Amino acid sequence: MRGYLVAIFLSAVFLYYVLHCILWGTNVYWVPPVEMKRRNKIQPCLSKPAFASLLRFDQFHPFLCAADFKNIASFYGSDKFDLPYGIRTSASYFRLALSKLQSCDLFDEFDNVPCKKCVVVGNGGVLKNKTLGEKIDSYDVIIRMNNGPILGHEEDVGRRTTFRLFYPESVFSDPSHNDPNTTVILTAFKPLDLKWLWELLTGGKINTNGFWKKPALNLIYKPYQIRILDPFIIRTAAYELLHFPKVFPKNQIARKRTINGGFFLPLRDLLHVQPCLSTFPRKKYSRPSGRLCFSLEA
Repeated sequence: MRGYLVAIFLSAVFLYYVLHCILWGTNVYWVPPVEMKRRNKIQPCLSKPAFASLLRFDQFHPFLCAADFKNIASFYGSDKFDLPYGIRTSASYFRLALSKLQSCDLFDEFDNVPCKKCVVVGNGGVLKNKTLGEKIDSYDVIIRMNNGPILGHEEDVGRRTTFRLFYPESVFSDPSHNDPNTTVILTAFKPLDLKWLWELLTGGKINTNGFWKKPALNLIYKPYQIRILDPFIIRTAAYELLHFPKVFPKNQIARKRTINGGFFLPLRDLLHVQPCLSTFPRKKYSRPSGRLCFSLEA
């Protein structure tokens, strides 16, 4: 389970980073030639993000599109990796799941806020009784993870959610948690995750074998709300931000990384690239920042 949490955390933080790089570097997003019929009119942000050099592709889009996901995977080298870092051996499952989604857009077509401030909100309980909900809601883009609740905790965690990352074992199944203005992002770790999504969207029988815990048996979100994260994001974060080994020595067994104090250190500067609010449940120091970055790690 800890390996899943590491990856979903990576996805959330790196999505924050990708959003900032996109908004800083260009006033248009990368647009797949068939699926994307319009361009968002977003003006670039003025402050250059830390780690901008890691994003080697000027027009990168974080979500896969049904029309050309194979071409994009080939371009980024994702066809050479199995999940969770690529589509090799899982392309057919990606095709099935993507065929049932209605959009791969980043933002709504009517969204023209010139420069967005982003916040990643964790699930560790650090915000309890902090009454920071209003502050969190003041951000343009609010990224949440898994089934971190809002209902009943609005005063502490806010009411709005722009993006919520999930996997089958962590998604909400109670309709009371659905916000029609939220975009939910599947972070696929195994082919079964994509098959699960396809079965839910087609009304098929859900096979729960192969999951580390029972996945949701109903989906409260509509197809227009759902996106699938490009595995390139997780791979880049793992290899270039956290320096995970690409090849393990023969005398070592590859194992999933677990969360520890050192895990957060390389991400500190990433979260401080512009005004941000990080809420991760770990104790660590926070260096002063001239960019009004509120650090709530505790």
